[in-house]
Amino acid sequence: MEREAMEFDVVIVGAGPAGLSAAIKLMQGAQALEQEITVCVVEKGSEVGAHILSGAVFETSALNELLPNWSELGAPLHTPVTRDEIYVLRSANSQIRVPHFAAPSTMNNDGNYIISLGNFCRWLAEQAEALGVEIFPGFAAAEVLYDANGAVKGIITGDMGRAADGSEKDGFAAGIELHGKTTLFAEGARGHLGKALIEKFELDRDRDTQHFGLGIKELWEVPAEVHEPGLVVHTAGWPLAEQGASGGAFMYHLENQQVAVGLITDLGYDNPYLSPFDEFQRMKHHPLFARYLNKGKRLSYGARALNKGGPQCLPKMHFPGGFLIGCDAGTLNGAKIKGTHTAMQSGMLAAQTILDQLANGLEAGQDLVHFEEHYKKSGLFKELHFQRNFGPAQHKFGNIFGSAYAFVDMNLFRGTLPWTLEDPVPDYATLKPAAQSRMLEYSKPDGILSFDKLSSVFLSNTNHEDNQPVHLKLTDPDLPIRDNLPLFAEPAQRYCPAGVYEVIEDANGVAKFQINGQNCVHCKTCDIKDPAQNITWVTPEGTGGPNYPNM
Repeated sequence: MEREAMEFDVVIVGAGPAGLSAAIKLMQGAQALEQEITVCVVEKGSEVGAHILSGAVFETSALNELLPNWSELGAPLHTPVTRDEIYVLRSANSQIRVPHFAAPSTMNNDGNYIISLGNFCRWLAEQAEALGVEIFPGFAAAEVLYDANGAVKGIITGDMGRAADGSEKDGFAAGIELHGKTTLFAEGARGHLGKALIEKFELDRDRDTQHFGLGIKELWEVPAEVHEPGLVVHTAGWPLAEQGASGGAFMYHLENQQVAVGLITDLGYDNPYLSPFDEFQRMKHHPLFARYLNKGKRLSYGARALNKGGPQCLPKMHFPGGFLIGCDAGTLNGAKIKGTHTAMQSGMLAAQTILDQLANGLEAGQDLVHFEEHYKKSGLFKELHFQRNFGPAQHKFGNIFGSAYAFVDMNLFRGTLPWTLEDPVPDYATLKPAAQSRMLEYSKPDGILSFDKLSSVFLSNTNHEDNQPVHLKLTDPDLPIRDNLPLFAEPAQRYCPAGVYEVIEDANGVAKFQINGQNCVHCKTCDIKDPAQNITWVTPEGTGGPNYPNM
């Protein structure tokens, strides 16, 4: 197919904190060198921030370096953290508060801010555009382009106006080729192009297995009398510990009487009957949360996978023609439960590597290997190495004993213990057969604190064009009913937080696997947790998916 092509020095896939920070750093550096550089950012969401979801408590270290005058520029950092509380939930009605001296040092949030990451990215995009970056929202990067030597040449944006059978509808528009001398992939955790690049260039060779969690979040408006701007609460234990699973909950008090509440479920759980969505609904009934929420109003809902493996799981982040940055590589600091500043740092390191080469002539398809030198000398490397054992300890020992290990490792030995823990079993391989697992029954939602999946998806403003190719690909369409249903009670019905997957029966009682792609909030959990690795998430048409206003 003949496609229109556009040429740039640098193409960036994803307008999140990593991609936008890289774009800003590139333009700043080129101006300092008095050289011209063309940079474009392609974003699959309908606007910048539409697909961005995080807790989020934000550490300003990377922002201080990138835009030191961020306050004067109007950065949407309005709520400084005023108080940290950490609890172990022992049951549905009891908890123990962890004293500050007994918590891992990384949980101290002094100097940090509670923010909407979506709004922060919208602001970063404004700064990037003011410097001359071209940003194209509503265009999904569907495919990687390679040159004759196998180096990355850029990307192809997805076609618009294809019917479900692949035919061209009225108003069809072919995707555009965006060529870059260097392409940065900043798609977030489990990026589908990043996944393909890791496989093609064997970027994860000699690396530990990456692990993930599913973060589910709601934004609430609560009464003024229970609202405490700047309060940060983290919990471990119930309800996930009751199911033999690990993870943790959070509650952050923002401005305007808003509270962000969520649950992160480690996707290494073993019971196929576990539903992270329903565990989250249970969690909100605990008195610790209910006293803030029971007279409140739920405003928004969303879900997203996040990396939890640690730096030993990071793939090689450079390859011929490009870089993996941010959560596409897995730079989240699990011990801090923060990935925004580390994603920004990774993008800035990639940008600096490109700028070094720009001074000597940037050529298409180069493998800018001196990125490794920048990374090994950076604060990012030091920070991630310090907490390298946190994630594996949580997996191996559970939240309570894993956190005790982290306390010894980081508070007492300052991250200098002479070993690095590993966890080689991938998340999809941890499920036990349904016959060996306890069936879990969840109560019906009460419509006050707990809700169903469909009403939740409605609050995410998720929408996809109806008649388009399905973006959730089954390698073997018969496998869910033939294998997953008898062996694992088809866990996709439960691990998906948006009701995308159902097992239904026809008039003759024959089971059928149904995919409700319209519901998909792009969390990527199915791509990670399916025990047969039979589901591959690819991009739908641009603008499809959630439209988060301020998550």
